[in-house]
Amino acid sequence: MTTNIADIRSDYRGVPLSKKKVDQDPVVQFEKWLNEAIHSKALEPTAMIIGTVGKNMRPATRAVLLKGVTDGKLVFYTNYLSRKGKQLEENANISATLFWKELERQIHVEGKVEKVPPEMSDDYFKSRPRNSRIGARISPQSQVIKSRTKIKVWFAKEAFRIGINEVPRPDFWGGYFIIPERFEFWQGRPNRLHDRVLYTKNADNTWKIDRLAP
Repeated sequence: MTTNIADIRSDYRGVPLSKKKVDQDPVVQFEKWLNEAIHSKALEPTAMIIGTVGKNMRPATRAVLLKGVTDGKLVFYTNYLSRKGKQLEENANISATLFWKELERQIHVEGKVEKVPPEMSDDYFKSRPRNSRIGARISPQSQVIKSRTKIKVWFAKEAFRIGINEVPRPDFWGGYFIIPERFEFWQGRPNRLHDRVLYTKNADNTWKIDRLAP
């Protein structure tokens, strides 16, 4: 490489994050920061890096899009037969990280997943662009394919088969709730003395709030 990446540094100038001033409910604080990211026109404000671990104990991460916050649970949608879907079937533990460089902020969430009700997946599937719905039906997500041409042919055949009819949601595609057990809010600050506020769930479902060292 022509650039020494070890020398790349940025000085953070974010506003203070006070343990005393954050909301007592981490979901409320999460939604506050998410709304600020959206209104600040941050790039892909709903993008989450999720981490999963299957029975082979090898962690995997990838980006998905947050599609809602319902009753304190984070919602995303995917192919249940994909690599992440299979890992979550084997091990329901998950992590999710949202990072907004424009605000010098990050939220890290840990918890477990459960599938959303089928009717909820149906409603969201219907809201997607028609071609995206067709694509979801024909893509063997995460599996090896010989070429992009194969996918294009499958797509064309499925589009022709469905015609002008409604595109039904396949059984292997749907949503997950992330049920949080831990939230960490990170705010970039000068001299690498970043602010970190941790929420951990108590046995009675209340939340304990602590400050972490940067």
